[in-house]
Amino acid sequence: MMRFTLLAEDGAARRGRLETAHGTIETPVFMPVGTAATVKTLEPRDLEALGARIILANTYHLYLRPGHERVERLGRLHRFMSWGGAVLTDSGGFQVFSLGEKGAGRDKGGPGLVTIAEEGVTFRSHLDGSRHFLSPEKAILVQEALGADVIMAFDECPPSLADRAYHELSLARTQRWLVRCRQAWRELEDRRAADGAAEQYACNLFGIAQGGLFGDLRARAIEEAAALDLPGYALGGYAVGEEPVQMWEGVARDAPRLPREKPRYLMGVGTPEDLLAGIAAGVDMFDCVLPTRTARNGLLFTSRGKLVIRNARHADDTRPADPACGCHTCRTFTRAYLRHLFKAGEILALRANTLHNLHFYLTLMQAAREAIAAGRFEAFRRERLAAWREGEEP
Repeated sequence: MMRFTLLAEDGAARRGRLETAHGTIETPVFMPVGTAATVKTLEPRDLEALGARIILANTYHLYLRPGHERVERLGRLHRFMSWGGAVLTDSGGFQVFSLGEKGAGRDKGGPGLVTIAEEGVTFRSHLDGSRHFLSPEKAILVQEALGADVIMAFDECPPSLADRAYHELSLARTQRWLVRCRQAWRELEDRRAADGAAEQYACNLFGIAQGGLFGDLRARAIEEAAALDLPGYALGGYAVGEEPVQMWEGVARDAPRLPREKPRYLMGVGTPEDLLAGIAAGVDMFDCVLPTRTARNGLLFTSRGKLVIRNARHADDTRPADPACGCHTCRTFTRAYLRHLFKAGEILALRANTLHNLHFYLTLMQAAREAIAAGRFEAFRRERLAAWREGEEP
């Protein structure tokens, strides 16, 4: 099973080590998002060279295509995608409630809406409008079949600004679903042990605490989840409609409430500023599509702020995207060339930009770990924020 060791603390910020069946992960860590069992434009060897040791894959998308049974037959995710590091799969809940609402059924004249019941959720595929049902038990079954090192409980993720009455009803159901997820996970782990495959395919279930921006609901969710003694815990339902400062305040309040001896995960967050705020609050794990998605749209993160590489001002610029960066893109290409690639629609533009942005995020995490170990994280955070504010569009 997974083991988490807390190595250092600097205020609420934590430096830790997460040991899994597929390698050791130093925390705080950012997990690149490989939605459909691939981080878009990159190969596994690229991720290894960047220093990534854990990536995220998406249960909803892999369940619909190519199907979890097929992935299991083909050797589970690690063999399927030729990735030797650890994998975390989300439960699919967020995509069910977001993409399912926009399902192709609506476009064809049928109901595209999600139907929520105590047993689970019925939704329409965003691919073809076909109807599907996902319950807590099925979400665990799908993730176990995928063979992830860390799997997530099935939950509802309502908009953070939804009214309190809705959050209370949703949270109560999510808490009942968490108990069912834990039972299904234990039964499947017992079955793996009986088959002699417990160590090879060990999955570690993380609980998710919802509750929107309501501190008392978050506290209740965390207390009830912690009582189940799971391998790790996550804060869900942030960065879904609220202002950044509201999120930072909520995470600063909620993260320290999560069990100290277990890894803490802030789901779907976020910008570099969000990451530093989360680390300051005691979060250990992050994921977000932002660095890869913005890379494909021509936006780069640098030591001096955001760089929109498609802008005309870079057409004759022979500098690298970030003179302070040591990534392959900055060592090899000029801003002028990167802009040319992007404007010409060349695939290399997307790849070069993605390499740079992920290098930025992963080295930011490395620097944060070093600052925590040295007892100077707050000074490090202030320095980074000041540089980004002063040097936007360098």
